[in-house]
Amino acid sequence: MLGNPVQGGRYILRGVHLLSEKKLRAFVIIPLIINIVLFSAALFVMFNQLPTWIASWLSFLPGFLSFLEFIFYPLFAITAVLVIYYSFNIVANIIAAPFNGLLSERVEQMQTGKMLPEESFKELLNIVPRSIAREFAKLAYYLPRLILLLILSFIPGLNLFAPIFWFLFGAWMMAIQYCDYPMDNNKVSFKEMLRLLKKQRLTSLGFGGLVQLAMMVPILNFIMMPVAVIGATLYWIEEHQ
Repeated sequence: MLGNPVQGGRYILRGVHLLSEKKLRAFVIIPLIINIVLFSAALFVMFNQLPTWIASWLSFLPGFLSFLEFIFYPLFAITAVLVIYYSFNIVANIIAAPFNGLLSERVEQMQTGKMLPEESFKELLNIVPRSIAREFAKLAYYLPRLILLLILSFIPGLNLFAPIFWFLFGAWMMAIQYCDYPMDNNKVSFKEMLRLLKKQRLTSLGFGGLVQLAMMVPILNFIMMPVAVIGATLYWIEEHQ
């Protein structure tokens, strides 16, 4: 069963609706601040360094291909924007991981009435190293594929399709990134989580694709981290729990 991309996108819209829920405000505020600070930094880097990077990359074009600059310029620009976006997104998610885990737990409790097993203060403190360790597991999955995609982006011919590859890769990674919070709270292993997401691959890509598109929209990208955590938790409850 491959799932439904439209259904995946709907979880994000429902996440937006629940973002203003009073019971979630205390759990939303810290991920929101982290996202605003780091995405502001990403925008600063983008506007200040992007033209220099693109000019440097175009300088590697042989003289007889200089007439193709009008094609390669937007391709390099899109690739650079995606690389910056992914880099800052990784940092944001590592820092916010424990808070996103708590937000996901709270959403699940609200929706199901189920109390998850973090009951004592000691258990609560254990969320922090566990969440960060899980982020590094995602990073180990992510980096080899990122490097391969970067290499493909500079191979003549294949680089024409680089923006499509980057978008699909980003959609898949967004699904992994945010669906991991409710699954980790419920003791689902990283390997098992991948299996569940692949089982509903189109739903996962619809979810991750909308997250990725929204995160590229100024202002809207500031709220997308908590929205995606909420949406992913709803996805877990209704599709996989």
